[in-house]
Amino acid sequence: MENKKNYYLESLKEIEKLDKSGPKPTLLLHACCAPCSTFTLLFLCPHFDITIFYNNSNIYPLSEFEKRRDELKNFLKDFKKKEGHKVALIIPEYNNDQYNIELEPYADLPEGSKRCFICYEKRMDEAYAYAEQNGFAYFATAMTISRQKNSQILNAIGEKLSTRYPKTKYFHSDFKKNKGIDIAKAMRDEYGLYQQTYCGCKYTFLKKK
Repeated sequence: MENKKNYYLESLKEIEKLDKSGPKPTLLLHACCAPCSTFTLLFLCPHFDITIFYNNSNIYPLSEFEKRRDELKNFLKDFKKKEGHKVALIIPEYNNDQYNIELEPYADLPEGSKRCFICYEKRMDEAYAYAEQNGFAYFATAMTISRQKNSQILNAIGEKLSTRYPKTKYFHSDFKKNKGIDIAKAMRDEYGLYQQTYCGCKYTFLKKK
C-alpha cells in the first residue's frame, strides 16, 4: 500500500522557502465557511497576502449559503481587528442548480464518497481558474482543516489542477495537523461563530432531516 504523504510538512517546507525570498506572495484561498477559515488564516496570513474565494454553490438551500457567507464576512472583520491581517473576500454568483445536475447521479452515496470528490474538484477547479486568470502566485483550499475530508484526496486534486493552471502554484496543506483542528475549534468558540450541522449539498441536507 502506498505511503500517505505528509502534506503538513510540505506546507512548512514551502513556507520556509518563502520567508527567505522576500515580500509576501499572493494566495487565493478557497474556503467554505468561517470555522474552516479560522486556524487556516492564522497559519497562512504571516506568510501570504490572502484573498478568500467563497466558491460554494454546492450549499443548499440558498439561505444556508447566505448564512455561511455572512458569517465569513463578519469573521474577517473581527479577525482583522484582533490579528491585524486584512483578508479580501470574493463571492462568485450562486448556481446550485448546476451542482445538483452533476451530483444527482450519486445522490444515494454516503458522505465522503465519489459524490463529494466530484464536488471538491468542481469547486477547487473554478477557484483555481480564477487564481490563474487574476495573477495569484498560489492557490490553496481550507477544506483540509476538516476531519471529515480526506486531505490525501484534496491535495491530489490540487496537484492535478496545478497542471491545468501552471502559472499559479498549488500550496499543499493539512491544516488539521499539529493541533490545527483544536485551535480552529477554540477560535470558533472565541469568535462565537455559527457551526453548520452538515457539509452543504442538497443530499447531505436531506439526509440530516
